[in-house]
Amino acid sequence: MNELRTDRLLIRRWRESDLAPWAAMNADPEIREHLGGLLTREQTDASVARYEAAIERRGYGWLAVEVRGSGEFIGFVGLDDVDDEAPVGGVEIGWRLARSAWGHGYATEAARAVLAHGFGPLALPEVLALTTAGNLRSQAVMRRLGMTHDPAEDFDDPTTPAGPLRHTVVFRLRRAEFVGQGL
Repeated sequence: MNELRTDRLLIRRWRESDLAPWAAMNADPEIREHLGGLLTREQTDASVARYEAAIERRGYGWLAVEVRGSGEFIGFVGLDDVDDEAPVGGVEIGWRLARSAWGHGYATEAARAVLAHGFGPLALPEVLALTTAGNLRSQAVMRRLGMTHDPAEDFDDPTTPAGPLRHTVVFRLRRAEFVGQGL
């Protein structure tokens, strides 16, 4: 999982040139609204090192996203193992985009490419998506991807302090459902 292409996007491994715009994203309160506090440049750089190490170790992880026409870094998308503390298990899909990239369909486009890789070469039987109950934008992407939500699986994240970010919703998509979409 080194590089995936869509009509408009290049999904690829991280580069040194991604660090500054990634740090700016992690210092933006609107982008971090459903993720907890802001991150420092050091925390952001360390996150990229962890992402790259996970890709090397497992063959999948969080990848950088750029717009093919301009080469502009706009965020990340990818697959990761669900945290051990969660009451659900498996592989989750996620994305985070710069505000300038919102509203263009990039999250859905990038996520579809990652799902095709996850269900194809990685042969995953199922992919989950987790977000806060209040993150309606991400939930809309999950629905556009054909993912389904069962409220009985929702949970309060034990690693998050009490408050609006604690309640987590769970969406799922099985390989047969994705293949059945004809995407």
